[in-house]
Amino acid sequence: MDGKHKKGSDACPGFDTAKALVRQKFESLLAFCGSSAVERYSFFRFERELLRRIFELACLLVWLFLLSRHCKLHLRLSYNERRYRLGNPYAQRQLQTIFGVVSYGRVYLRRSQGGSGYHPLDEELGLTRDGYSPGAMSFLGRLGTRMSYASAQLLCRCAWGWAPSTETLHAMVLGLGRYASGYVASGRWWQSQKKKKQQGGILVIEVDGKCPPTATEQELAKRRQPRPKNRHCCQRHRGQKKRHQRGSKKRRRKGDHSKNGREAMVVVMYTLRRGADGLLHGPIHKKVWATFAGRKAAAEWARAEATRRGFPPSRDGDVQVVIDGANGLIENLRASFAGAVFTLDVRHVEERIWKAGRAFHREGSKELEAWAKDRKKLLYNQKPQALLTWLQEERKRLEGEHRSQGKRQALQKLIVYLEPRLSMLNYAYCKRQDLVLASGQVEGAVRHVVAQRFDCSGMRWIVENAQSLLQLRCLEVNSDWDDFVQWIIRENEKPLRRHEKTQIRTKPAKSLQVAA
Repeated sequence: MDGKHKKGSDACPGFDTAKALVRQKFESLLAFCGSSAVERYSFFRFERELLRRIFELACLLVWLFLLSRHCKLHLRLSYNERRYRLGNPYAQRQLQTIFGVVSYGRVYLRRSQGGSGYHPLDEELGLTRDGYSPGAMSFLGRLGTRMSYASAQLLCRCAWGWAPSTETLHAMVLGLGRYASGYVASGRWWQSQKKKKQQGGILVIEVDGKCPPTATEQELAKRRQPRPKNRHCCQRHRGQKKRHQRGSKKRRRKGDHSKNGREAMVVVMYTLRRGADGLLHGPIHKKVWATFAGRKAAAEWARAEATRRGFPPSRDGDVQVVIDGANGLIENLRASFAGAVFTLDVRHVEERIWKAGRAFHREGSKELEAWAKDRKKLLYNQKPQALLTWLQEERKRLEGEHRSQGKRQALQKLIVYLEPRLSMLNYAYCKRQDLVLASGQVEGAVRHVVAQRFDCSGMRWIVENAQSLLQLRCLEVNSDWDDFVQWIIRENEKPLRRHEKTQIRTKPAKSLQVAA
């Protein structure tokens, strides 16, 4: 073989044969649909058989495409300069596509001075060493963000007739997650996004947390130890033997609902635009981001994303931050948004008002409802200090009464909660400016992004692995998945052109760096 690869079907003796095979398969498909054999089929059986034959035809078409690209391939200039020599003119490989396994061949070039070579066709097509097509990996990774790996495996087997192992699905998610999260506040994907022009007049940032269950060291040690060989015929007898060996199971104390949770911080950011009616309309360009890296990491991402949206620190006056009052979260966000309007979620305050009122009136009574309504009028219509002053005076008045200890304690708890957060009880101002009073957007995001995927029965997560899945779930929820996959393909073009071994799937993730 000389310096250039031959072009056209003459260089591939099997190309015409492959086209004839595809035509033959298509004709057999047409004949199947109108044959007398299918007259005895139910529609369910016909549909399943048709899908199988269509997938077989699709595999042949993919093979024909790969064969055509192989035949028309121009070898790179480095081969012409004799830095590479021909290793194998048609090295076979199996590629797992959506339709099934496709076997194809391509040229392999070896270094003239020794060392590993590369496959020019794989470089041109953007095929990594994973053995899966980009479309299949994209679909499988996206499915893994929505359901458990076992459920995703079952769904693929029902739809495609094949499915990868749960270990392979896990490796795909970890590999894709490396591109979305650099284990810092802003991952490579977010850093690659271009700056946006200012959209809307007010930027709203809502932040909340959720603690999915994580595996303890004892659980990890048990999970990783080698399993003994099963000498019993069924699961029932295996369970009996385990219970006999370990004895009685240690039971939790009453009221102990601990699950060794690790907090996942969720940030929802969107803009509001003031309309002709003077009201703020939105949300516009809402984005959800979450991380296990801590509250400081969430504040850093919020600061970077706000600046990218056209709200730098000089425009903090047009930013509103709505949170639930967690101390560490307030400190980190105030450091990043010094001039922003901070608002405590009014629902949290109302819940504590009702809780304090139960010390004065019976649960469900009209008196309790009237008491809470009067306190909320102070909260909504006057300055924040008005409610706090009333609570302090009422507590002082009760000091001389007998049997009022429970009432004083209820008022004191409410005062302790409101006093350090007094600057965030700006509800009268927010109502006049039509700003946000409650963090409903982030509450819904916490349930949808974190709870539905990470807080299911029986789940115990390793935080480093859960971080990758959490970042991918945010991209899928934000409708950024297709752009993200295209970006990964472009990112892999560079190492492929440098003839590097490139693979997306990876082993368990690195240690998660928590922002101090």
